[in-house]
Amino acid sequence: MQRFVIVFWMVFAAGSSLALGAENWPQWRGPLGTGIAADGDYPVKFSADEGVAWRVALPGRGSSTPAVWGDQIFVTCGIDGNDGVVCYGMDGKEQWRKAFGKERPGKHASGTGSNPSPVTDGKHIVVYYKSGTLACLRPNGRLLWETNLQKRYGKDTLWWDLGTSPVLAGDRVVVAVMQSGESYLVAFNLENGDEVWKTDRTYKTSEESDNSYASPQVVQSDGKDVVVTWGADRLTGHDAADGKLIWECAGFNPTNEVNWRSIASATVDDGIAIVPYGRGSFLAGVRADGRGDVTKTNRIWENDEPNSDVPTPVVKDGKAILLGDRGQLVCRDTKTGDEVWSSELPRNRNKYYASPVLAGDLLYCAREDGAVFVGRVTDQGFELLTPDSNAMNDHLIATPVPIRNGLLVRGDEFLYRIEANRAAPANTGG
Repeated sequence: MQRFVIVFWMVFAAGSSLALGAENWPQWRGPLGTGIAADGDYPVKFSADEGVAWRVALPGRGSSTPAVWGDQIFVTCGIDGNDGVVCYGMDGKEQWRKAFGKERPGKHASGTGSNPSPVTDGKHIVVYYKSGTLACLRPNGRLLWETNLQKRYGKDTLWWDLGTSPVLAGDRVVVAVMQSGESYLVAFNLENGDEVWKTDRTYKTSEESDNSYASPQVVQSDGKDVVVTWGADRLTGHDAADGKLIWECAGFNPTNEVNWRSIASATVDDGIAIVPYGRGSFLAGVRADGRGDVTKTNRIWENDEPNSDVPTPVVKDGKAILLGDRGQLVCRDTKTGDEVWSSELPRNRNKYYASPVLAGDLLYCAREDGAVFVGRVTDQGFELLTPDSNAMNDHLIATPVPIRNGLLVRGDEFLYRIEANRAAPANTGG
């Protein structure tokens, strides 16, 4: 089996290195796109009033996960009714903010106009919004270019709030638009915003099953950057250089069920894509390689055990950890689909919408009511270290970011920096 290597965008940034990349959080699912943070001494027990290095009040709502590069934290949110992005230092002090056009508010109670997460390579920061605005800035806040995909290519026809995040592949940013009717992938030059390519990704499906809120992942195969995309009952691989379809895997909705929209993203590690589908009722392992239609050859296993509908899996060292919306946890072998262990987090009427993240052997899982649970993952199973939860007293949808022996927690109202063994809280505005 051919081994894939996840593309580190920071490799393309001048003066960057793999070691530096591990210290950053350049996109929604971290440096590898798999929900894995660098090893470190991370906090276990904390709250809105305990272990807080600093807290800042955000200017508006957003469900996006912060991106981090060097001393800068980039957060998208509403600013006075407009799409916006704010840059904070690692000390919690605001460095700059930028507002764009009018914000398009969320339809779902947990949705916002700033669901997509920013992505950066240290030289460019790309932001994307429900309004269709896509923009690229320098680290100092200077706008390089701005466009609007909905005005340029057609209106948003998703049933709910736009959620897919942009990804970087070399010198370009790629956005997946998977919705009712015409769907596509499009790539823009990072420096000038010129369209590099646009390719059709429209498939005929049952009602709503063509709607996808998942984000692509960029991997490398045969020396090529490949954009792996999940949605419309299909997993596809497109050449990041020209957008051409390399392979596609179908068969994820054989009985043509309605409303099988995709929310959790497929996650690729060691050449195998872990694909949650069927509203969290099914899971498949698919080899993310080949040519043409690989439906019959590349699906190596599948099961109908409950898994994940909204949170995207963590994948590392041949193991996939899936978090269900009600707190069920299961770890599966990525090569066989066999269960390694299972557990369950405390549950109430609130759901787990944020995707889990693994830092060393610590698994962080956030519930929408502000409860953050931390557990230790071993080969034998899962040990919950915070049965009473870490209460942040904020609405949490964004994935927590473990970075440099601390944790960034982004809620509706505040951005927190949590540090291990910190005795007293500190506020930096708000």
